Amino acid sequence: MSTPHRTRSLVQRVREQIEDDIVEGRLRPGDQLHMDDIAAQYGVSRTPVREAFQQLEASGLVEVRPKRGTYVASISTADLIEMFEVMAELEAMCARLAARRADKTLIADLSQAMEHCETEAEKGEANTYYHANDTFHQLIYRASGNAFLVQETIQLKNRLKPYRRLQLQVRHRLAQSVAEHRNLAQAIRNGEEELAAQAARQHVLVQGQRFTDLISALTQSRQASASPERA
Repeated sequence: MSTPHRTRSLVQRVREQIEDDIVEGRLRPGDQLHMDDIAAQYGVSRTPVREAFQQLEASGLVEVRPKRGTYVASISTADLIEMFEVMAELEAMCARLAARRADKTLIADLSQAMEHCETEAEKGEANTYYHANDTFHQLIYRASGNAFLVQETIQLKNRLKPYRRLQLQVRHRLAQSVAEHRNLAQAIRNGEEELAAQAARQHVLVQGQRFTDLISALTQSRQASASPERA
């Protein structure tokens, strides 16, 4: 008999695998997702696949069309950049409030999360680093002390999650991300609200070279997945 914890783990694994397939082009906008096929592909029952679909729908990555099925949602490059712009401002608001409101316990937790990010970055594994990165950001959201802001931030963050994960695969991005985390954590520890907001904004905002890197990573991943030589 499966436990609730095991079910949650399966749901997370299935959701992340579908996210990867969407970002890397194996599943394309408009493709239909068949529950039985995915369950067989990942070696799970229909239940975790159904729950993964629900989470992906909530994040905007898939859409359910009544009486037709579940499909990969379409998102244009222009929409993606606009979403990153909004995400940057939401993160900046969280960081500004965190610098004002974080207590000693949260500051200590943030420092520990920062150390975890550094450790994972040294390994050079983008996916494991992303989870440490996620914990770091979640602590900042919590430190903001604004439940509504946290809710809105997480909702958009979940929709952008596969693209933020992909961005970490760009060369040297892990080291840059860690350096940006250090600046952000230091500003929060020092209670420097505007510096914290600026650091958070620049950490997330996709512009200039970051924009070029993201589009290049998307293009390369999709070309690689479409190649007949890919196993």
